[in-house]
Amino acid sequence: MNMTHYMQLLADNQPWNLLIFMAIPVVLAETLAITELYILFTRKFEGFVYHLNRFAGTTVGLYFIGIIAYLMTIAVVPITKGGEWRTAIDVIAVGSYLISGLPLIWIALQEFGFVNITLDQMNKLKIHAICVALFLVFGHIAMISGMLDPALLGYKGSDAHQMSGNASPKQIEQMQNKMPAEKGETTMGNAGHNH
Repeated sequence: MNMTHYMQLLADNQPWNLLIFMAIPVVLAETLAITELYILFTRKFEGFVYHLNRFAGTTVGLYFIGIIAYLMTIAVVPITKGGEWRTAIDVIAVGSYLISGLPLIWIALQEFGFVNITLDQMNKLKIHAICVALFLVFGHIAMISGMLDPALLGYKGSDAHQMSGNASPKQIEQMQNKMPAEKGETTMGNAGHNH
């Protein structure tokens, strides 16, 4: 099976890329979402949960500024220049991931007082909720499309070890003939029970 660049990014350099590009931002964003719900229901604009919400919002927004800047320079621009996108599935996965960070950046800008200055506390809370919802929508689009095989739209990878259920009997036989038999074992084509 082929991978999108999104999945390849998460799979490479284990466990670091998974932590940097998935675990840390998702934990911060989910903390933001859960505390957001608490604040929406209780209207408590003070205390631990409120301050945790503000910390998560500013931290994840700043974090995504770094992620977007990094991925644009080391991945998006070079992949685009090289014409290496693995169909629209790949573009949607990577693009949605990057777009998902924009509402979180907006939350950080709001928390630092750069935007929505004239809004009251309730309207700022509504903006927070909308931004969290947008993050969740685009983040899930990125995850779902990122898990798709780009071959669904015709991508032909250069990997010799692609997993496919579409091999012809002749191709299977050729692969079997190329596989060396282990000492004392038969090849798959000649496997049988000796009674």
